[in-house]
Amino acid sequence: MRRALLAITGLAAGTTALVVLKGSPGVSQAAQEPPAAAAPSGGTTTPPAATATLGAKPRASATTPAATRAPTARPTAARASTARPTSAPRATTAAPRATTRRVTGPVVENEYGNVQVQIVVSGTRIVDAVALELPQETAQSDRRSDQVDGRYSGPSGQVVQRQSAEVDTVSGATATSESYRRSLQAAIDRAR
Repeated sequence: MRRALLAITGLAAGTTALVVLKGSPGVSQAAQEPPAAAAPSGGTTTPPAATATLGAKPRASATTPAATRAPTARPTAARASTARPTSAPRATTAAPRATTRRVTGPVVENEYGNVQVQIVVSGTRIVDAVALELPQETAQSDRRSDQVDGRYSGPSGQVVQRQSAEVDTVSGATATSESYRRSLQAAIDRAR
């Protein structure tokens, strides 16, 4: 008798929660089957209606009285057709977001080949530098170009660190370093 009373009380509480949740706008509901009740050690089983899962529709059975069955809650037409009044746009106090743009310098020629630099600017700050073109004619010029690119380019290179074209000359790659600086300075001037 006590188990039956607890089962009905639990079912009533679950049904109330279901009705409240189904009636709330904006609540996502997933239809779930209640888990199968495992037989307790006493050998008796709990009726399926007493093990209802939150969000699932209770199933009517021979042991569930008709008075405790949950009514199906449906949104009313009045609730669906209500519109919120329009309000004035909110004023924002946040600063405008910085725009990120790419600015490319001109191609600068030297005796070993061409050099061209592109910078990425966020607001007024240089955040990246990329060598689009570097001398690659010989193994020696390729090695020197890699040294120049490694020192100046990238988000952690000298260009970003110093925020200018005042970068150190790479030893053994003076011509490529100077061409890089000239293309870089032109890109910085265009970005202003």
